Amino acid sequence: MISIRDNGSGIPPEIQAKLFDPFFTTKPVGKGTGLGLSISYQIVVENHGGQLECISEPNQGTEFQIVLPISQVAIAA
Repeated sequence: MISIRDNGSGIPPEIQAKLFDPFFTTKPVGKGTGLGLSISYQIVVENHGGQLECISEPNQGTEFQIVLPISQVAIAA
């Protein structure tokens, strides 16, 4: 498992629900494409059969967990 964590203000639940959606961003227009987490999800989950999760609580920070299988799992196209 790979874990990336901060001690910031956390991510509200309504935003967490959209984090991995293509083109979703909280940045102003022209300041981000909203593709970073969507592409990460595609690589980890869809291409490698792993897991990518966001764990966040208000005022407790945010943690992203990446879990990859030991062996490649066949994914249906």
